[in-house]
Amino acid sequence: MKKLTRRDLLGLSAVAIVASPALALTSRLAFAADAPRLDPNDAQASALAYTHQSAKAGSNCANCQLYSAGAGAAWGPCAIFPGKQVAGAGWCSAWVKRAG
Repeated sequence: MKKLTRRDLLGLSAVAIVASPALALTSRLAFAADAPRLDPNDAQASALAYTHQSAKAGSNCANCQLYSAGAGAAWGPCAIFPGKQVAGAGWCSAWVKRAG
């Protein structure tokens, strides 16, 4: 058995620290792709007036700060509705204009 040196331990620790965020992001995106779509009749969705199609010009889930899918994604995760996907064209009263 090879003896583990301090240098080896530090090198392995650095690799683990660098790889952890990438693995966490990958697993989060994989989970989000499998998440069910939000039902507008859901209690929280109703309370926030969520709809799959925004009636407000220039305001939709795809340009909201809380939406974390890519710009062209039809459905994606939202921080307000964990474990569910919302429509990119949707809207709710928690909408906040995305910075940038």
